[in-house]
Amino acid sequence: MKKIIVAACGVIILSFMLINVSQAQILLPEVTVTSGNVPEKVDEAFKTTFKEAEDPKWYAANKNYLVRFLMNDMKNQAVFKKNGNIIYQIAYGYEKDLPEDVSSLVKRKYPDYEIVVAFNVKQDERNIWVVNMENEKNMIKVRVEDGEINMAERTRKSSKK
Repeated sequence: MKKIIVAACGVIILSFMLINVSQAQILLPEVTVTSGNVPEKVDEAFKTTFKEAEDPKWYAANKNYLVRFLMNDMKNQAVFKKNGNIIYQIAYGYEKDLPEDVSSLVKRKYPDYEIVVAFNVKQDERNIWVVNMENEKNMIKVRVEDGEINMAERTRKSSKK
């Protein structure tokens, strides 16, 4: 009987240890890279691609380089490989930042919604606008690419009492 109790206690302790280990998160420190530490190919590619960029801030991201900057009154971020090739760019904006064709398409398809925020994602020759909209009852996220619009997500707002 004593062996069974000891064995059971051992299994319980081991279970708690495994649960704690599986829930542990490892947070890595953010590594800021000064422009002097960015490889020349990456720096040249950034300056060529984003000629009007202001206030770039560089970060190491795995084996790549993330840069956050302002351009055309929009926050942007882009990720470059160490050889200077761009992986993607995201621009964060509002209704005023949408191209006219995208804005009119979204408003025509969802006339009862107000545009809250818009994101422009460019990757691998693709140019996608993600537009967050809302009305009194719902919040929706639509995706516009090559003149086609698709609803990506719809969330019902909670009723206020």
